[in-house]
Amino acid sequence: MSKKITVLIMQGLLALLPISLTFYFLVWLVTTIESSLTPFIPEEFYYPGLGLFLGLVILFFVGLAVNAYIVKSLIRLGGELLEKIPVVKTIYGAIQDAVNLININKQQKMQSVVSVKINDSIHLIGFVTSHESAKELFNNDNKLGVYIPLSYQIGGYTLYIDKSQLTPLDISVETAMRIALTGGSVSTAPKKDSQHLEPNQKK
Repeated sequence: MSKKITVLIMQGLLALLPISLTFYFLVWLVTTIESSLTPFIPEEFYYPGLGLFLGLVILFFVGLAVNAYIVKSLIRLGGELLEKIPVVKTIYGAIQDAVNLININKQQKMQSVVSVKINDSIHLIGFVTSHESAKELFNNDNKLGVYIPLSYQIGGYTLYIDKSQLTPLDISVETAMRIALTGGSVSTAPKKDSQHLEPNQKK
């Protein structure tokens, strides 16, 4: 009886945990932005939520600014500087990798989901990241850059693989990333057409 109660408690915890953590993160983010920007607002003009609104306005103008060549160059130089500082470069690299993973679909850095054939019985989920760099590095039109993520952590490998070893998978990038990062513990979402590999490479 006690074992069954424990199982039910764990099931309830696992069911509520994703929602609770997501809600907690959103509350933390909103309150942090609000409290950080409130001191810059004159007291006579302040009302609850104005700090958050000001934060969104600032992010909007930052989003416009990062498209400017000069700002892009400054951000790139700042990143290169951080990557030269011991310890700091590790933290910066981990955060940058996390941002890249979140932003892969918007920036189209990862162009399609593929199955990478290791042998007849082993396949890995990968993401096509580059057509041109493989050609430049290896002078080979038959190779593609493929990112292989590691499960349960931020990181992975970029492999250059012959197209014959790749099979496009008919799922979205987001779904494939969730499957890869959780060790295959999530189910697939509605299918999405594969892209960016030549039709004769589909099997």
